[in-house]
Amino acid sequence: MPTPHSLPIRISDLLNPNVVESERLEFKESWNPEAVLHTMCAFANDFSNIGGGYIVIGVAEKDGQPVMPPQGISRSQFDNLQKDLLRLGNIVQPHYFPIIAFEEIEDRPVVVIWCPGGSHRPYQAPVSLSGKDKNFRHYVRRYSSTVVATGETLNELLSLAAQVPFDDRPNSAAEVENLSVNLVIGLLDSIGSGLAAEAPKLSKLELLERLQLLEGARES
Repeated sequence: MPTPHSLPIRISDLLNPNVVESERLEFKESWNPEAVLHTMCAFANDFSNIGGGYIVIGVAEKDGQPVMPPQGISRSQFDNLQKDLLRLGNIVQPHYFPIIAFEEIEDRPVVVIWCPGGSHRPYQAPVSLSGKDKNFRHYVRRYSSTVVATGETLNELLSLAAQVPFDDRPNSAAEVENLSVNLVIGLLDSIGSGLAAEAPKLSKLELLERLQLLEGARES
């Protein structure tokens, strides 16, 4: 089951269009596994190389903007939602597992699913979760919508499989010791991240893994 983590960004900044582009945000008033699956797949494909995105469950959307105050989501749903998310991650091809966080907006609980760009794109997901025959499609983000990649877009997405953007490539010559935990914690603190309070209790490896700054097996 996915382990809930603190986000590396304040929830207030996540809702601020001047901080996070609408293309990287999807709001869902309630839990809808099929719609979430398609958007997860689209963010994982990171077609525009913008770093994936966030799905916020418990917040309605109108004209591309979050509706406040949020509807929120019942805390009793959290366990089942995590199990559902694990199931969805196993359905995506290749498998893809985002990061889940429980946050509060105006004292109402919401769920944020952080979906960084995947390192094994292109990803695809079934059009429908019903029935035994699964018709898989590649999904991408177009502005603030999740759409099926077709034609030229699909060809370009498939060609990206052999290309990893420079800023996403792991540096095989670098070592964990090259990174300063104090600088990382200082940055988290300066942006008001909920992870800042947890950071001193985490090992260096745990902290860097939470921030998606490491890749590969621990021994390497």
